[in-house]
Amino acid sequence: MLIFLFSIVVLTIVSDQITKWLALEFLKEIETFPIIEDVLHLTYHENRGAAFGILDDNRWVFLSISTITIIGIIFYLIKYPPKSMWFGLGLAFILGGGIGNMIDRIWLGYVIDFVDFRLINFAIFNVADSFVCIGAVLVLIFVFFCSEESKKKVKGAENEEDRTDN
Repeated sequence: MLIFLFSIVVLTIVSDQITKWLALEFLKEIETFPIIEDVLHLTYHENRGAAFGILDDNRWVFLSISTITIIGIIFYLIKYPPKSMWFGLGLAFILGGGIGNMIDRIWLGYVIDFVDFRLINFAIFNVADSFVCIGAVLVLIFVFFCSEESKKKVKGAENEEDRTDN
């Protein structure tokens, strides 16, 4: 399973870097390209902060936090290979997305964002951000609904209800 998960990490990084290269190549000059006018645009943006542009120009803080997180996830995956495919996939997505954005921060000093969902005036984001969010959701679903520990808590609560009903 580890080979599969690290393959997912590599595919995540490659897809992120290719889409960012395409954004740099084709969007930088035109700035924005509407896919669906006023709903979804491809808009070139250089993000020098964290998610949604917070904490602009604190590159070393983000690099430090990213490095610790990336090393932690790699260590965890190797030391405790996940038994659940969904949990492992979530960690692989978070790891790949984190590395994808870290590559930008190291080489460019900023992260290239380009997905501009305007219908709800959402922040401009990229493929790596999407993978991190999807990965986090998968991990949270596993922790709260699928892990043995959460099942035991639910079972314990059901048993407690049974005792109070009698």
